[in-house]
Amino acid sequence: MKVLFIGDIVGKVGRLTTKALVPTIVDRYKIDLVIANGENAAGGFGITDKIVSEILSYGVHIITTGNHVWDKKEFIAQISKEDRLLRPLNYPPGVPGYGSIIYSLPNGIKAAVINISGRVFMSNIDCPFRTGKEEVEKLSTKTKVIIIDFHAETTSEKIAFGYFMEGKVSAVIGTHTHVQTADEKILSGGTAYITDVGMTGPYHSVIGIEKELVLQRFLTNIPVRFETARGEGIFSAAVIEIDEKTGKASAIQRLLLKYP
Repeated sequence: MKVLFIGDIVGKVGRLTTKALVPTIVDRYKIDLVIANGENAAGGFGITDKIVSEILSYGVHIITTGNHVWDKKEFIAQISKEDRLLRPLNYPPGVPGYGSIIYSLPNGIKAAVINISGRVFMSNIDCPFRTGKEEVEKLSTKTKVIIIDFHAETTSEKIAFGYFMEGKVSAVIGTHTHVQTADEKILSGGTAYITDVGMTGPYHSVIGIEKELVLQRFLTNIPVRFETARGEGIFSAAVIEIDEKTGKASAIQRLLLKYP
């Protein structure tokens, strides 16, 4: 099977870029499962119930998130409405929402997707390593195909997590920094890995934000309200090829496309 993992969708430009390119890419690469990180889809910060439905209508099967999932306060009460919208698994017990899902494709293949957050320079939530290991052990009794969105800040924590999951899952895909890394590889044991899959959003921006506003902040150190940039879009993603019988990945390819 082939999986398309789309990097962090940022704002309206990111949503329009996703809508425009997903059908073509799905057809070109014969994609079976589409996963997208959508935690910045609403104006660059957070996500809403309406935007969840919008992104799913583009042909995305599962939406993952991260530390910005709670930015739109009204969404806290709505997050449990859709089990295809995930928040990091390692929030404490009792937090609403879903941290993982087993998704059944029309051809009968079952794929598990887990959303986990790192802790270095992030919120001090439950240990991603121990929490992730427990969830993988549970899900592996139901399917061999397991894909993890590891939403973390530092390359060291992401790389360490990749090796920690080596041979246990089909793929560990890093998100959060909005900058695509060029270190995609297949780890021993058949785990596809990339430190960060990148951003789907405004091309001429600073990680999705209007560059002039970011420059103003750096030059003056005076707080300024950030706004998502406009104009051309960039589509950052990865295509992963997985043997559904063994759960082992055989290939991972980065995609970096401009739109229009």
